[in-house]
Amino acid sequence: MPSRSTATISAVSSRWRAGARIAGLVILFLACVGPHLLVRLSRGRSGWPRRFLAGAAWIAGARVQVEGSPLLPHSLIVANHTSWLDILVLAAATGTRFVSKAEIGTVPLIGWLADQNHTLYIDRAQRGDAHGQVRRIAGALDDPQPLTVFPEGTTSDGRRLLPFRSTLLQAVAPPPPLAVVRPVAVDYHEGVDLIAWTGGEPGLANALRVLGLRGTRRATVRLLEPLPATGDRKRLAASAQGAIAAALSSVAAPDALEARAP
Repeated sequence: MPSRSTATISAVSSRWRAGARIAGLVILFLACVGPHLLVRLSRGRSGWPRRFLAGAAWIAGARVQVEGSPLLPHSLIVANHTSWLDILVLAAATGTRFVSKAEIGTVPLIGWLADQNHTLYIDRAQRGDAHGQVRRIAGALDDPQPLTVFPEGTTSDGRRLLPFRSTLLQAVAPPPPLAVVRPVAVDYHEGVDLIAWTGGEPGLANALRVLGLRGTRRATVRLLEPLPATGDRKRLAASAQGAIAAALSSVAAPDALEARAP
């Protein structure tokens, strides 16, 4: 089933509705930031970032459902990537932190919010530091908080998975002690065409369009079975890709799988 064009989707989006939701996000932020900073000042572990992200998902129109057995501590989540909404939805469902490109940390406010959720930044421009990046990911798994990677490297249209890059999975091939690799499918069902961020659409335009959509959308987070430990990162990436494709209602697996990443 082909994706709907951005022009067609934009026709069902309202700037007034987007503005109302942005106002709601501002109110939510103001309600959460004070208690969060108080916890941080007392050197405690704050649960307010997860509360904020969960509330932001709800305000944005996502109605999150979780399927599958609960995550174990020290889990590396390997997830498909369709939209910026994935961050809110996954954080709401699992309390995860994320591996992100370094540029996100420099964006005003967005970078600060990412820092509060203990985001792990990777500088893609430093190709010679691949081993250092692997060590940082492995080290982050010492923390019980789940860590999420998006091995597609960018967002897809939700109808087809992009090749899973195996480089970041080197840190769990084989996994460190206590670490578990967990494929997770984020499924937007019939609303995937409204949510997907593709086709060169600017980020701000996409955010306003998605926030301006009428009504609400299902977002099912399927926590799939842990992957067997292996020292082969390419096999690990292929296994995760196959499991996620089979669990997405919007992907006709296995035909929707593109060529495996090198």
